[in-house]
Amino acid sequence: MKILVLNSGSSSLKYQVIDMETEKTLAKGYFERIGQPNSFLTHKVNGEKHKFEHYAKNHEQAIEFVLSRLTNDHYGVIKDLSELGGIGHRVVHGGENFSDPVLITDEVIDKIEECTDLAPLHNPASLLGIRACQIIVPDMPMVAVFDTAFHQTISKEKYIYPIPYKFYKKYGVRKYGFHGTSHQYVSKRVAEIMKKDIKDLKIVNCHLGQGASVCAIKDGKSVETSMGLTPLGGLSMGSRSGDLDPSVVTFLMKKENLNSDEMSQILNKESGVYGISGISVDFRDIEVDANAGGIHAKLALDNYHYLVACYVARCAVAMGGIDVLTFTAGVGEKGQDSRKAICDYLGFLGVELNESVNQKIKGEEAEISSKKSKVKVYVVPTNEELMIARETKNIIDKN
Repeated sequence: MKILVLNSGSSSLKYQVIDMETEKTLAKGYFERIGQPNSFLTHKVNGEKHKFEHYAKNHEQAIEFVLSRLTNDHYGVIKDLSELGGIGHRVVHGGENFSDPVLITDEVIDKIEECTDLAPLHNPASLLGIRACQIIVPDMPMVAVFDTAFHQTISKEKYIYPIPYKFYKKYGVRKYGFHGTSHQYVSKRVAEIMKKDIKDLKIVNCHLGQGASVCAIKDGKSVETSMGLTPLGGLSMGSRSGDLDPSVVTFLMKKENLNSDEMSQILNKESGVYGISGISVDFRDIEVDANAGGIHAKLALDNYHYLVACYVARCAVAMGGIDVLTFTAGVGEKGQDSRKAICDYLGFLGVELNESVNQKIKGEEAEISSKKSKVKVYVVPTNEELMIARETKNIIDKN
């Protein structure tokens, strides 16, 4: 079976075709600037990259063009669409409606739409992709895989916020958590690498990119995570603030005469390591400036490393210990200095790196802990698309 994985943004579309017999990616691509005259597709197949300047008025036209590339004699990987066993859609927020991936029906679409207030930038985009596929390939089975679903095993005392309970009942205001497919994939993969049953491990996974979250996985289930009601909560990130004293928000709104949209712009787009450093949302740029003596860049990184370590410790509390610490995503996989700085804080938990190995590892699977370390430390590149494809195949096979 071959599965098409789609990740729809408001003006973009990422995709992969995965052969589930080998779990190999056959083709992948990124359609950018959908709805704009200069929209284009970058399509990768057989190690070659192809760029197509192609105007797509909407997601329907973008997906139609992607499918035409996938079945093309020169650029394609399938002869016709009948070779696809189904389509897996990444959906950011499933609220409390979904604790597992589901076969997409009209009822499921309605429930995804109900969660729009919780993810106004993400869920409408996912629905654009789903509805476009319903028109183009109406008989193709489709599955929704939710970023939040993996975290639905977190217990109530850990996800409830200490605000009037009526807001939870009325609006669903609580911690949900995100990056679920990444945390699930990495935790399963590290158990395989260690040749251990995941149910015997207490794992803390650090998904560190421009978006970042930490997750505690015990018995193969999420029991704590850093992100909250939205992906803005938890750690400081590329341009997102992460957790703050709530009064910071109201204080600044009064002082700067800001409305809610303007404040949201600051918290989501102008904060995090970018806000402190004033340099970039890219950690590589900030590291260069910090190494050249940039005071604010160094402060941004120091603050970030401290906060990650604090959340790792919090996750250890949630599980009553920690056996394995994993790093994934851009910074986690390639940021040797960031991994060292975070682990240096965690020596009291028995974390100790093999620094010579750590400095060599950039984007590949490897153990980077020393022989003396009480906690095993690994770098495990994430593969959210493969996780979505696996979940999609499982649901289709059951139906």
